[in-house]
Amino acid sequence: MVTALATIAASSLLTIAMTAPWQLYLLWGLVNGAATGAIAVPLAAIVANRWFASRRGLVTGLMTASNASGQLVFLPLLAWVAGFDWRWAAGLVAVAALGLVLPIVAAFVRDYPADVGLPPYGASELAPPRAAAGNPFGRALSTVRDAAGSGTFWLLAGSFFICGATTNGLISTHLIPAAHDHGITQVTAAGLLALIGVFDVVGTTASGWLTDRYDSRWLLFWYYGLRGLSLVALPFLLELPQATLVVFAVFYGLDWVATVPPTAALTRQRFGLDRAGILFAWIFGAHQLGAAAAAEAAGAWRTLAGDYELAFVGAGGLGVVASVLVLRIARRPRSALEAA
Repeated sequence: MVTALATIAASSLLTIAMTAPWQLYLLWGLVNGAATGAIAVPLAAIVANRWFASRRGLVTGLMTASNASGQLVFLPLLAWVAGFDWRWAAGLVAVAALGLVLPIVAAFVRDYPADVGLPPYGASELAPPRAAAGNPFGRALSTVRDAAGSGTFWLLAGSFFICGATTNGLISTHLIPAAHDHGITQVTAAGLLALIGVFDVVGTTASGWLTDRYDSRWLLFWYYGLRGLSLVALPFLLELPQATLVVFAVFYGLDWVATVPPTAALTRQRFGLDRAGILFAWIFGAHQLGAAAAAEAAGAWRTLAGDYELAFVGAGGLGVVASVLVLRIARRPRSALEAA
């Protein structure tokens, strides 16, 4: 975490001095992308698995909702600062990572509860850290190679690919320009994304609570299905008064990353605690590939057709497909590989 935050700060500062497109691709795409990936959603699942023996779903939901909290705090602020000079926005990211978050992580974060003499929450005995055998990169590859023989892994990865396409790839990247196409200012559109972030805190936390109590497959069915319907409606809402977009932001925000707690829970339940962190990271990798594909495809369609209508409607259809995929996951592990 310390290394990732320092890398984010350094790459953001170097961005200020860039003079060519390749430098943007390198610093923001590769370096900053790798660093933010190291402290992205899989870290929440790993921390929940290590530090909590009960209420893991709720904890995963709370930590995943922190993504929305950051969006809530930074998006309108960065949009306003960038109005003066885009370099100020990059500098603000560097200051926040290096001056605010990194010292807190260095001072207080530890790898395992046993490091501070505590058992995992909900357990009565200390759980000594279990050192992973072998090369960590080799273990990551061998674990996913074994999981590749499981249909459950591909159903989770496929549905999360669609999750990324319908959130980070489409809405995070293209809602602001789509709104701008309809006469809505950049700061106002950023405020809509921030509103999505507000309600995502509520939705993802509630999803974590529900994950501890109900079948994760059915939770995902409803999350993906309702998200798909909201995206199909978005092109029509953009033609209506701006107040209707507030309704969309509230509804969509409740669903934004509500899929994370049940997906992490299914990974843990089907593949066991020891493999859950690695496999959920691979599944989240599929999420990011979906985001990248949707960001590129929607941008290409906007350039070709002049609007986002088909991109939003198509993403809505993908959401419905994902709702069907998750119900194909078996109720219980079906092999020794899929065993909690």
